[in-house]
Amino acid sequence: MNATKDRQDLILAEAKKLNKEVFDEKNLVKNPTEKQQFQKESPKLVTLEEAIRKSGLKDGMTISFHHHFRGGDKVVNMVVDKLAEMGFKNLSLAASSLQDVHEPLIEHIKNGVITSISTSGLRGKLADEISRGLMEKPVIFRSHGGRGSAIANGDLHIDVAFIGASSSDPLGNACGYSRSENAKSICGSLGYALPDAQYADKVVILTDDLVAYPNTPNSISEHNVDYVVEVDSVGDSSKIASGAIRDTKNPRDILLAKQAAKVIVNSGYFKEGFSIQTGSGGASLAAVKYIRQSMIDQNIHASFALGGITAHMVKLHEEGLIDRLIDVQSFDRVAAESIMNDPKHKEVSANEYASADEPGSATHYLDIVILSALEVDTDFNVNVLVGSDGIIRGAIGGHPDTAADSALSIIVCPLLRGRIPCVVDKVTTLITPGKSVDVVVTEYGIAVNPNRPEIAERLKKAGLNVVDINWLKERALKVIGTPAPLPFGDKVVGVVMNRDGSVLDVIKNINA
Repeated sequence: MNATKDRQDLILAEAKKLNKEVFDEKNLVKNPTEKQQFQKESPKLVTLEEAIRKSGLKDGMTISFHHHFRGGDKVVNMVVDKLAEMGFKNLSLAASSLQDVHEPLIEHIKNGVITSISTSGLRGKLADEISRGLMEKPVIFRSHGGRGSAIANGDLHIDVAFIGASSSDPLGNACGYSRSENAKSICGSLGYALPDAQYADKVVILTDDLVAYPNTPNSISEHNVDYVVEVDSVGDSSKIASGAIRDTKNPRDILLAKQAAKVIVNSGYFKEGFSIQTGSGGASLAAVKYIRQSMIDQNIHASFALGGITAHMVKLHEEGLIDRLIDVQSFDRVAAESIMNDPKHKEVSANEYASADEPGSATHYLDIVILSALEVDTDFNVNVLVGSDGIIRGAIGGHPDTAADSALSIIVCPLLRGRIPCVVDKVTTLITPGKSVDVVVTEYGIAVNPNRPEIAERLKKAGLNVVDINWLKERALKVIGTPAPLPFGDKVVGVVMNRDGSVLDVIKNINA
């Protein structure tokens, strides 16, 4: 107490010595002669070109983006077009994922504006061109949790992050929804953009709804934002549920969903307070609808649902069957609106969601996950990234993160897609190691990893058709025969990273 008073006395003495009456002797409060005017214009509010110039971006640096608007995203193309116009070259693009809509990046790669890419997934014409050897440097593929870890530990350094937000005030308090009358877009959670906002050297918010300060509650704080850019549109909300996100009406998907629900109910993990996540495939999403009745009948409630949250999850939550929703990405508009209005619908960053380096990440507390697959092999390894034709056509997402951390991981896939087997001797590209996979559900039977004999016994006791995974592979071959080897070349077009930062697999160029 005396030390504090001595320090105050010293400050006051110095002020008097300089003959500047800037302190009130009684309480040391600044006492200006004129009332300070309210700062009505934020110095952060600039045009896109000004934001780029002020950020200090230079050739060879890394820029980042998020994919919460999925197929409706407008930010990536807008920003990279401007960078090309300004003459930038040799930039690295670090996106949480890339979609069909990002086809214009092909020309920017050819022109040398973008020379390397880090992402969770690729789709459409861009993926096709890269699969055939468009880029000199291979694309680095990471899971959502792996990307969060890489940003946090410096393996993926971001110089300038460009973040599309549904609303922001002039200082940069931003989020994926808006309560204003001028709201144009909504994407819900900004979970995949949050590590970028926290760790990037410079952060630029782009928004189509500039609201009055303070924009609260917010996902991103003004503390982490350097510039704010108002644009006509950051994204088309109607396309959040495009692509892999679908409410299936396919009879085979519905059959698979019902089988997956039976596995869950009889697995030993379906009990009061369980937690659950579903992947983006039609069958895995639909499985939630079919466990609902069992939850009601058995009076069982889930503690939380995790990951990409859908309208089905929101419905169960509103019915009181799921206590809380933990949302890293809102998969439809219903979920996006729920996170705006419901305090029990929590937004989390990619690190809080699934980082292997984060002790408190939600996946560490996940009981059940239902995931889709392009291929599963006889060692239970899973491929969700490269199609049967050798073309990249998907995303790693949180697949390996949730499979590794959950107590029970269920893969749902058909035995065949057209004339293509989904259960194979060896997957085209390893994404999720078999040691993380517990059950594979097909329309011809359910295979259980030999490492989980207790689950196999429970399912058999319940009368479910449990078969050997090798039998599934042979059944597929009897129907369609042995497919011809894919004509891969020698050029590495993609590198798949493991959750721990090591290389898991590589993707070669396709010559077909």
